[in-house]
Amino acid sequence: MLKLNVKNESSRLRAVVLGTAISNGPVPRVEDCYDPKSIEHVLAGTYPKEADMVIEMESVAAVFEKYDVKVYRPEVIENCNQIFARDIAFVIDDILIEANILPHREEEVHAIDYIWNQVAEDKRIILPEACHVEGGDVMPWNEYIFIGTYSGEDYADLITARTNTNAVIAIQELFPNKIVKPFELRKSNTNAKENALHLDCCFNPLGKGKAIIHKNGFLIEKEYEWLINFFGEENVFEITKDEMYQMCSNVFSISEDVIISEKNFTRLNNWLRDQGFTVEEVPYAEIGKQEGLLRCTTMPLIRD
Repeated sequence: MLKLNVKNESSRLRAVVLGTAISNGPVPRVEDCYDPKSIEHVLAGTYPKEADMVIEMESVAAVFEKYDVKVYRPEVIENCNQIFARDIAFVIDDILIEANILPHREEEVHAIDYIWNQVAEDKRIILPEACHVEGGDVMPWNEYIFIGTYSGEDYADLITARTNTNAVIAIQELFPNKIVKPFELRKSNTNAKENALHLDCCFNPLGKGKAIIHKNGFLIEKEYEWLINFFGEENVFEITKDEMYQMCSNVFSISEDVIISEKNFTRLNNWLRDQGFTVEEVPYAEIGKQEGLLRCTTMPLIRD
């Protein structure tokens, strides 16, 4: 049996699910894309090639190996985009919660059934159908659970709105001893620079009490200010609209002081090193074209 444990985003990682780019399928049609950035690259003829994405993901697998992290991969489904492991499930404490993701991505969830089946039955949760949630919006942070959401009346029209109020309430009921803190995110189906697809696209808490944030990703300024006050202004790295678009906040912590980051994030990586972090740089720009990066492609199962 797998004994899961994830209390926050930065404790020492021991086991993780890393997505796969193998048999990723053809370039999608515009109408089949889930986000504005993918659409942009489909139209420009710059949509990432499978071979390039496989190489990028293997570079992350190599970093995990270096730090002695057990890596699980989804079973390969032919012609299916299985890169974003974070979307399909997430762990809080010792409980594995299956995400209710976009309906036509259902088969992605079954690709990790072999992991699901290793978790004790009373530690597996499937939320009611009315609860929409994806792992990119959910961040356990010790006594808090930060959740990105969108409660506008146009929720149903926004393919970029992935986590609803029903899910926030359900997670609060599942974890009555934690403080669930929702954040309203800015959404756009058409402009990637005005779209925070998930909470981890505009915010990421790191070890050493630090965090990365993008102000414009938050619809309600007070909620953004709450985070600034929570971490302290001097501990927060503010990213620009362009850096958010490049997915600068979507790095991944292996421990309190080791972070995997994209090699082109020069300004961020220099800041991280100045704060005393070890930065493991990997090439991930091709994967980033689909509006997801390192946190999106990883789903932690066990942290110390």
